[in-house]
Amino acid sequence: PAVGSTSSWITLTVAGLAMGLIVFVIASGLTLVFGLMDVLNFGHGVFIALGAFVATSVLGAMGDWTGSGDIWRNLVAVLPAMVVAMLVAGAVGLAFERFIVRPVYGQHLKQILITMGGMIIGEELIKVIWGPQQIPLPLPDGMRGSWLIALGAESAAIEKYRILASVIGACVFALLVWTLSRTKVGLLIRAGVQDREMVESLGYRIRRLFVGVFVAGSALAGLGGVMWGLYQQNVVPQMGAQVNILIFIVIIIGGLGSTTGALIGALLVGLMANYTGFLVPKVALFSNIALMVAVLLWRPQGVYPVTNR
Repeated sequence: PAVGSTSSWITLTVAGLAMGLIVFVIASGLTLVFGLMDVLNFGHGVFIALGAFVATSVLGAMGDWTGSGDIWRNLVAVLPAMVVAMLVAGAVGLAFERFIVRPVYGQHLKQILITMGGMIIGEELIKVIWGPQQIPLPLPDGMRGSWLIALGAESAAIEKYRILASVIGACVFALLVWTLSRTKVGLLIRAGVQDREMVESLGYRIRRLFVGVFVAGSALAGLGGVMWGLYQQNVVPQMGAQVNILIFIVIIIGGLGSTTGALIGALLVGLMANYTGFLVPKVALFSNIALMVAVLLWRPQGVYPVTNR
């Protein structure tokens, strides 16, 4: 009874990987901003909450599509909600960078303080628009429930939404790796991080590229907020601050600024949360912190630091 069956472990593993990929999407934006711009953006959570609340408005206006039992009709509602959330979060991120982050480039302590203040202001503005109460964000009807995979006399349950979340998370990771390592924009960004003056002397405007990185990171946070809100099936203005702790654990485990490290850290966190929640529920509350401590004792620089990219 303490160990469970094979089907239980398969269900837990798939659920943990899906949760990890959702967390990766949220953390990938902050990883970009810190790894490429050296900005400690503690206000990242406001973009997460903003994306989730925008999704409640978009999906609430598409009740005919979300109430259908057809998955394709649900996707017609969910995917536009994600796109709108990314656009709104990216636009707010542009203003956030211009008025809050830009004056404190290169000053980490001031970055921490001012971005945390920006997040508090952002949460209050969300309360003004959507109210301070918890708002439900239910899954569309066609995405509820699970598929059963027969394993002899047993069956493993795979939730439909987790499969969709896994596909989106894998696509985001592939797109980030391809952009940073295979495109001219990625090359210029990485070159600007190493030697900004040299790249600018060649006629490229690194500041614009860095602003684009910040906007992209904010948009990814908005996408992650939609996915996390659907995962929790409710949203609150403080959800970004709550998820921020998990994000920083993921980034520290993976290696500061490493996209691949963020993926590894997110998957480890997702699996740890599900396994400990099944075996020892009381330990699940601090299992991720214990995992972070164990990893840092083994590799203080993280599992996959930037120097190994």
